Amino acid sequence: MTTTRTETSMDALRRTGDELADATVAALFERGEVGKFNTLMRYVSTAGAPLPEGLPDVAVDYLRATSAPPAWVDWGEMEKARLFFADNNVHISTALSFASMPACYVVPHVAKLLSATHSLKYPAKRMAETGQFTVYLMRPDAFEAGSRFVPAAQKVRLLHASIRHHLRREGRWDVDALGVPICQEDMIGGQMFFSLVVLDSLHRLGVHMSTEGAQAYFYAWRVVGAMLGVDQDAVPKDLDDARRFLDLYMVRHMGPSAEGAELTRQLIDLYEEVVPGTFFDPIVSALIRHLVGDTCADWLEVPRTAWDTVVKAVPRLLGVLEAIEDRSPLGAWALDRLGHLTTVFELSSLTRGRVMHYAIPEQFRKDYGVGTSVAPNRRWTPPAPTVGV
Repeated sequence: MTTTRTETSMDALRRTGDELADATVAALFERGEVGKFNTLMRYVSTAGAPLPEGLPDVAVDYLRATSAPPAWVDWGEMEKARLFFADNNVHISTALSFASMPACYVVPHVAKLLSATHSLKYPAKRMAETGQFTVYLMRPDAFEAGSRFVPAAQKVRLLHASIRHHLRREGRWDVDALGVPICQEDMIGGQMFFSLVVLDSLHRLGVHMSTEGAQAYFYAWRVVGAMLGVDQDAVPKDLDDARRFLDLYMVRHMGPSAEGAELTRQLIDLYEEVVPGTFFDPIVSALIRHLVGDTCADWLEVPRTAWDTVVKAVPRLLGVLEAIEDRSPLGAWALDRLGHLTTVFELSSLTRGRVMHYAIPEQFRKDYGVGTSVAPNRRWTPPAPTVGV
């Protein structure tokens, strides 16, 4: 069944948040229990662990209601997604950092919102949380007792609800003009940034992907969306519908903003610090420009560098490496191991070796103002653009 995406249907998604999480957060603030909740939730980091004594009743009800993935999950598909991630982890990390995050920044109201809390002022924390969340998701035991993914998803969902609570309560968000903060349209848009935009970026980098692997990776983020409170009647169910949604969403909202440029500058500075030395620093800006395109890069004030041309050779380099991987079991093992170590190094650099905790912010910045290993069948190619069709 083909879903019809129209301006009217998208407008309807801007008026809705997340009823369960919103009610939980509202009750915690009303009873003055947010600080107590955050303190106790630092001890809730693995699935199946006993809840700490003294946790507010409303929080206990929420945690029990959200403690399991949706009943419709296809575990075979999730295993395909895990293997796809294992084969492409360094490429996926690159796409998340240099395409998915800048895509968020190129939507002005999202960039304004990302500038809203003290914690998001620091890009290392934001990127570490995103990377850690994805690594938790792609572990073999992601949904089993002892895993860290489910508690992380529960906390992120409450974080989103708390941002909605602050902005609406303090009158710093024009709901009539912008819709509900972190509304369903934006949550689905975010899901597309971390799934379809990643796949688009891998394709642009020249990474060889099977259709099954790409579809499974997208499916895994559908499961994530369900656990983060995304309306399953409205979310795209396949990559073709994802393209229709993302094209319409970006045409409706993308553009330049001071916040988007600031967040991008912070992101570039962050990764220039991670990359040893200074000679390769310009490659960070060049990768962003290559993956998001010149128009979006100009909106985000990504500097042009001499590396802009060099980066275009990346697909050829990856093609050579993947040829080695395909022809040599030892080469495949070595490259997979290198990819794993690279991802671990990047994440450890961002987290400083610590586990990132997701907490409900009790206040916002004062200056905030908003008036695979799967057997390949055929190589995956992105769905064609749909706007104007």
